[in-house]
Amino acid sequence: MRRTRGFTLIELMIVVAIIAILAAIAVPWWGRYTYRARRADAQKLLVHVAQAEERFYTDYNHYPLTATSLGYATNAPTSENGYYTLSLQLPAASSAGQGYIATAAPQGAQADDKCGNLSIDSTGQKLPDPTNTSANSNGRCW
Repeated sequence: MRRTRGFTLIELMIVVAIIAILAAIAVPWWGRYTYRARRADAQKLLVHVAQAEERFYTDYNHYPLTATSLGYATNAPTSENGYYTLSLQLPAASSAGQGYIATAAPQGAQADDKCGNLSIDSTGQKLPDPTNTSANSNGRCW
């Protein structure tokens, strides 16, 4: 009796099942990775703003609360890749010009990121705090 060469239907179904299992594992990891990669866009913007705020404070002895004072074209600039929008506020326990909170709010494809808004203030505190496990469930935010 002569045997034909090739794959049986069962063998092909096993290969397809293995590929499906690997894809089911890889896709969520890839999604979390893309959120973390886009988060670097906000981190870069916030660090740049913090440096600009400190330079302004060195020259004028107060922090500005408008992005245009820091050299941006608008008061709500977006990050380099457009995933975050910047806003500046006065801290609750601070007098005018003696502190700031720079917040980057996620936009578009980044809006579903579990870290939500990222911020840095005039004392260097970064939020959400890396120890806050509920806010950092898909990786360290900072």
